[in-house]
Amino acid sequence: MASLTRIGAWLHARAENLLAAMLATMFVVFIVQIVFRYLLNFPIGWTHEISVIMWVWLVLFGTAFVVRDHEEIRFDLLYSTVSERTRRAMVVICAVTVVFFFAISLPAVLDYIGFMKVEKTAYLKIRFDWLYSIYGLFAVAMIVRQLWLGYQAIWGRPGDPIDVTKIKSGI
Repeated sequence: MASLTRIGAWLHARAENLLAAMLATMFVVFIVQIVFRYLLNFPIGWTHEISVIMWVWLVLFGTAFVVRDHEEIRFDLLYSTVSERTRRAMVVICAVTVVFFFAISLPAVLDYIGFMKVEKTAYLKIRFDWLYSIYGLFAVAMIVRQLWLGYQAIWGRPGDPIDVTKIKSGI
């Protein structure tokens, strides 16, 4: 089990590295876009295309593989005031709902991603199925994550006690 934990920690660190590279790419391309448009008076479109692609991948890849459940921003005013048992029930209900909707939409999502192989981006000519593939990975990751959260809520250890007087930033 310790070796799996080490492997998982290593994979998580590499996912964070990839996320940082995406953010750096988006930033550099954004600066290039500003220089070309406002200093050289020569607008270029590929920079906007890369920025949008990086943003979509950054959000979906980050949510699927980097952000942990306790780091997610949520409105927990009601959640923090109920008992541990009620919180577990809320987690199970939410997990079942999310798994249900993602699971019933997954075949259509995968079909749409496959269909988009006929379209390409305007400047870089990247196939849309490659660009949209991150959503398929995101959907599968959300199903797995919610199944795990539901399992933990039913059979796992009790959650950490909630102290509404302390503000946390996910740490």
